[in-house]
Amino acid sequence: MAIILASTSTIRRQLLINAGIEHQTRRPNLDEEDLKRLNLEFTPHQLAQYLAAAKCVSISDEELEHVVIGADQVLSLGTKILNKPGSVEEARFRLMELSGSTHTLTSAICCARAGVVMWSYRDEAKLTMRPLSKKFVETYLELSGDEVISSVGAYKLEGLGIQLFEEIKGDYFTILGLPLIPLLSFLRSAGEIPV
Repeated sequence: MAIILASTSTIRRQLLINAGIEHQTRRPNLDEEDLKRLNLEFTPHQLAQYLAAAKCVSISDEELEHVVIGADQVLSLGTKILNKPGSVEEARFRLMELSGSTHTLTSAICCARAGVVMWSYRDEAKLTMRPLSKKFVETYLELSGDEVISSVGAYKLEGLGIQLFEEIKGDYFTILGLPLIPLLSFLRSAGEIPV
């Protein structure tokens, strides 16, 4: 049996590699944006959990004997759920929107086998962005390049994005989009990795 990560996220893949978890990766066969549009009434917690489950079940339906990990992350500012910026210009707007305020990152993770969710977990982190000057944002965008459109908040905390913040409350792995400690605990209890 194998462990399959239902994601093409570089950081999620690297977190599993760093933790010594042998796995394969597969892109889920679903349209995330379509699923979001169909579930506009969901809270950030519900949406993250729903998308994580949809990802792992979509692969698990085909890979019946394997444990499939699905994860998703939702950024909310107050009651507003934000999507990934589609361009550097949208990333600029996003950073100014988040500047000087606290937003929430909700990360959900699910594991499925034979198309059935066996385990799920959800956590959130609160991140307070310092007030950003337009000059700093321009420099940040120039140095970060297209990387800023790969993250919903237009930042990667493990890189230059750390300079955007004045306070962070929450688990580091939750912020990166894969709550690793609870996942490892589940995989051990399920006999998928050594105890």
